[in-house]
Amino acid sequence: MKKIFLIAFSAMLCAFSVNAQRYAIVDTKYILNKMPEYQDAQKKLDQISEQWQKEIDDKQAALNKMYKDYEAEQVMLSEDLKKKREDELFNREKEVRDLQRKRFGFEGDLFKKREELVKPIQDKVYNAIQKIAVNRLYDFILDKSEGITVIFADPKLDKSEDVLRELGIK
Repeated sequence: MKKIFLIAFSAMLCAFSVNAQRYAIVDTKYILNKMPEYQDAQKKLDQISEQWQKEIDDKQAALNKMYKDYEAEQVMLSEDLKKKREDELFNREKEVRDLQRKRFGFEGDLFKKREELVKPIQDKVYNAIQKIAVNRLYDFILDKSEGITVIFADPKLDKSEDVLRELGIK
C-alpha cells in the first residue's frame, strides 16, 4: 500500500514539474520612474497641487483674519450684526472646506487630473508587461512595487529592464 502511494506521489510530482508555472516579477514603480512622460506628468500634478493648495491657504488666511476681526469687534456689535457676522463666518468656513474637498477629496479634481495624466502611461506599461507575458509564455507576473504583493523576490526574476526595453527606454 505504501509502495502504491509512493509511486502515485512520485507521478504527481513529475506531472507538476512538467507543468510548472512560469512566472516573473516586475517593479512598476521603478519602470514608471524611468519613463520621462511619467516624470513630466508627476511634475504637472505637483504644480497643480501646489497651486490649489495655495488657493486654499489664501482663503483660510482670509477666514482666520475674519475670525480675529470678529472676536475683536464682538463686544461692540448688536445681536443682529453678531448673527450676521457669524453666518458669514460659517459660510466662508464651509466654502473653504468644500473647496478643499473638491480639489483634494475622494474623486476630486486632483484625482481626476491624475487619471487624465497618469492612467494612459500606466496602461502603456501594463500593455508592455502583457505583451512580454504572452511572448515569453509566463503564467503570471507579480508586481513588487508596493512591497505588499511580494515579500521576497529573487533579483534574476525581475523583468523590469525588459519592460523598459519594450517601451524603448534606456
